[in-house]
Amino acid sequence: MKLLHSKIIGEGEPLLILHGFLGMSDNWKTLANKYSEEGFEVHLIDQRNHGKSFWSEEFNYEILATDIANYLNHLKIEQCNIIGHSMGGKTAMQFACTYPNYLQKLIVADIAPKYYPPHHQNIIDALNMLNLSEIDSRSGAASELEKHISEFGIRQFLLKNLYWVTKGELGWRFNLKVLSEKMEEIGDTIASSSIFEGPTLFLKGDKSEYVITSDEVSIKNHFPNAQIKTIDKAGHWLHAENPTQFFEKSLKFLKS
Repeated sequence: MKLLHSKIIGEGEPLLILHGFLGMSDNWKTLANKYSEEGFEVHLIDQRNHGKSFWSEEFNYEILATDIANYLNHLKIEQCNIIGHSMGGKTAMQFACTYPNYLQKLIVADIAPKYYPPHHQNIIDALNMLNLSEIDSRSGAASELEKHISEFGIRQFLLKNLYWVTKGELGWRFNLKVLSEKMEEIGDTIASSSIFEGPTLFLKGDKSEYVITSDEVSIKNHFPNAQIKTIDKAGHWLHAENPTQFFEKSLKFLKS
């Protein structure tokens, strides 16, 4: 059994944080430090095919949820809280429904329990156009990426995954080959019969279109004890765009 890579910060009540597509645990480091100061043992997790975790051809939300259960069993954690953003939110929802006994509270950041058509294809195409064997510097990779992706923030987010495999050889932390092939699975919804009756908070960005009013029915079907709150002046990256409000609303829920 392969275990997910994690960074554990602080002591207290276990809180797992699951990043989104093409992300990694480091994306949440600043907020993790703040949660740890409030009495949480924060587990920043790299999901499979991301960050420093193992690579695998298998990739769907049932498997990603099982990875979390295996991780908790290995560390002998009987109950925890989970925050999941985007793809990580789907993993967190599936985990909550499949393994409800492990979970005290669930926070889902800017994603709904529904199917999303593949919409990251331009990013995947841009990454596949980069021939890292011909690029010998991070600045060179940044320049090449700029030819295909105009948004500075997205480029910076992706470039955080770039690392030196060996001297002179750059590589991606994420498994680009498998993730390129699994775009349908990434957009997939959780199992239709899945229900988690524990305390749940959905946080959505007021500028984001990932969670819309009509989604509230399916949210309540799967998560009958769910609250839905809005983060002001934020899009899909709500935890990065308005970290103060995200932290305040999530902490209030976790402490309630």
